[in-house]
Amino acid sequence: MIEVKVQSLGIDQASKTPVVILQELDGDRMLPIWIGPGEASAIAMELAGMKFPRPLTHDLAASFIRGMGGALSRVLITRVQENTYYAEMVIQRGNEVFSVDARPSDSIAIALRLQARLFTSDDLLSSTAIQVDSGAALGEATPSVPTATLDAEQLQEYLRKLNPEDLGRFNP
Repeated sequence: MIEVKVQSLGIDQASKTPVVILQELDGDRMLPIWIGPGEASAIAMELAGMKFPRPLTHDLAASFIRGMGGALSRVLITRVQENTYYAEMVIQRGNEVFSVDARPSDSIAIALRLQARLFTSDDLLSSTAIQVDSGAALGEATPSVPTATLDAEQLQEYLRKLNPEDLGRFNP
């Protein structure tokens, strides 16, 4: 398995859909995963260090894991099938280790809250990744995945203006 990190979060200009870009820690390949606006907001808020007085959904999931004596040891982005990405959250509690099937977007949002490591297979990274142009600035759009990188405030504004009918046009 190859360790990856959240490199950026943006909007795919073609589909107007949020996309999270994962980058391998020791390489140039990037894995784009198209996600929903709610999950994009949850990831953006955590990346920006925004805290709320009451727990949001991903905060609650993280609290469940901790409260039951568990630890999220890692998230595995396992495969893509028919344009849908799959992930597993590997949770350890005492001597028990178990996997929970989850969407990558939720897994990433929870992993960020619990400082858990993210991994994907070399096969998945090789088959779906985009290469970083060594001369391009980090976060700069690539021809394969044209994105506009947004800060937390810009993403919040995008989400406020989002038309629910647009969510049916998901086509990565």
